[in-house]
Amino acid sequence: MSQQFDLFRAEPLSDTHRKKPAVARQASSADDEEASARRLEETGRYRVLRKLSPRPIVPRALSPYPRIGVLTDTETTGLDHNKCEIIELGMVAFTYDDDGRIGDVIGVFSALRQPYSPIPPEITRLTGITDEMVAGRTISLDAVEAFIGPADLVIAHNAKFDRPFCEHLASGFVPKAWACSVSEIAWADHGFEGTKLGYLIGQCGYFHDGHRAVDDCHALLEVLARPWTDSASTPFEDLLRNSGKARVRVWATNSPFEMKDHLKARGYRWSDGSDGRPKAWWTDVAEEDSDNELNYLRAEIYQWPDAEPPTRRLTAHDKFRAQD
Repeated sequence: MSQQFDLFRAEPLSDTHRKKPAVARQASSADDEEASARRLEETGRYRVLRKLSPRPIVPRALSPYPRIGVLTDTETTGLDHNKCEIIELGMVAFTYDDDGRIGDVIGVFSALRQPYSPIPPEITRLTGITDEMVAGRTISLDAVEAFIGPADLVIAHNAKFDRPFCEHLASGFVPKAWACSVSEIAWADHGFEGTKLGYLIGQCGYFHDGHRAVDDCHALLEVLARPWTDSASTPFEDLLRNSGKARVRVWATNSPFEMKDHLKARGYRWSDGSDGRPKAWWTDVAEEDSDNELNYLRAEIYQWPDAEPPTRRLTAHDKFRAQD
């Protein structure tokens, strides 16, 4: 059975929900293991990865941090949200403050769902989720809506993928502010050579059971909370700040065909118009850079000073939608 925890529970968890204290022998064994790991690391010839343990759940009333974030991850039957379906939804709710300090985990949601068609073999190989595991299973939309209702921010590791699937599943995701821990954190600036979650968690010194939705949420929380090695700040502080910055989408509509290579080299992408957006080259820029981008188009692409390419301002409420 999937577990769902009430974010609004005011009283402490019952004894049946609390972890039992470890016996002295177990504590001693863990201490010995950690000491051995440290000795190996101190030689400079070894690097030890520690298994990630999910944080304990704290009742919302006992966490003093004012904001609620919800880490969200989906496992799906494929990449196209118009054709494919969610087969697993995992979420971890946590508290934080406006300075980006992470507080406590206050809720966990995990549920499987049987799709209309059999799960493709390649998805089973990737996720470990079989048709037998999801047979007869559904995701309670009422439970999903209650879980995300109080969230100030929804976070996904590749929100461009997860947000459309989530919004198709439950309307409560639509009005939320979203953040992407792939595109809105400058991982490379802090020595990370990739953005895949498995790589990030490994470079932070942990390993976990990847490609299951709620396990990936727990892992992402630890990555976001761990201070940078070259700074006292954390990835979550950067994510919170960057997600709050508006961006501007600039469309180079009716641009001369011979200028397509110039646009592509500058980072513009092509939209074929099939999803309702303009059929044109487009790019997203920081709001403070939008005037410079429009001036570039006027001078280099259109070669007409009065050209007015269409633009759209995108906030955290708009970014990463299927047709943003």
